Amino acid sequence: MKVIEKAAAKINLGLDTPFRHPDGMPEWNMVMTSIDLADYVAVTDRPETTIEVLSNTGFLPNDHRNLAYQAAVLLQTTYHVNRGALIEIDKHIPVAAGLGGGSSDAAAVLRALNHLWHLGLSLAELARLGLKVDSDVPYCVYGKTAHVTGRGENVAVLNPPLKPSWLVLAKPHVSVSTPNILRQIDYATLAHPNIDQVLEGVAQDDFALLDKHMGNALEKVSMTRYPEIHQIKERMRHYGADHAVMSGTGPTVFALFRQQSRAHRVYNSIRGFCSEAYLVRSL
Repeated sequence: MKVIEKAAAKINLGLDTPFRHPDGMPEWNMVMTSIDLADYVAVTDRPETTIEVLSNTGFLPNDHRNLAYQAAVLLQTTYHVNRGALIEIDKHIPVAAGLGGGSSDAAAVLRALNHLWHLGLSLAELARLGLKVDSDVPYCVYGKTAHVTGRGENVAVLNPPLKPSWLVLAKPHVSVSTPNILRQIDYATLAHPNIDQVLEGVAQDDFALLDKHMGNALEKVSMTRYPEIHQIKERMRHYGADHAVMSGTGPTVFALFRQQSRAHRVYNSIRGFCSEAYLVRSL
């Protein structure tokens, strides 16, 4: 039996890290939402216990380094499942882009195998397990606009969610290592965005308030190493975006729009500067 799951990319409308835990992992305070740039993950149940991952791109490891593989093995060993799976990833989300592609694939595998192996786990249980794979997996299990805190395990789905919006995304030709960026955080000099105002903007459907306060505490850390991020932010604003924000640890930059026509204008302009650009909608 085969199950196909959509694995949507995520963006950070607001990303802050108030402090570092004694084990070195950051505490998070984030507002996240999903967009219609997505991978498609087909999972086929197998009677033998082998886990196999295939993908349509050479940029994605198909072994234990792959988060989807890790998620399948974790679920299999935790619940003593004497079956395996073939995982086929149709990749559309850029790799190492700050868009949570690997985490979303892992979350899709957890949802699919929960069904195929008849485990009967809730989304909350899958999310708790997913934290062992990556801090973005719990959010990606839900895939809805949410306030995410702790190490990533506390996912409060927002009601109402972000109203449908247009987004322009641009990824420069660099790949960012999240662990490297996290190690470079200097909490004494970190600029903290106002996450409460981001939440208020979503709750009140106040687009101007949301757009004004969207921010990412890690931008300066990543831009110091990858100045291309700053260049894209400036280009986005030059072409007509009110605000441009880096997602995750980067390098992808996005701008949010309510008017499709305005989003199209910025998208058409940024494509001339950055070949890896996307015009998408929020989910």
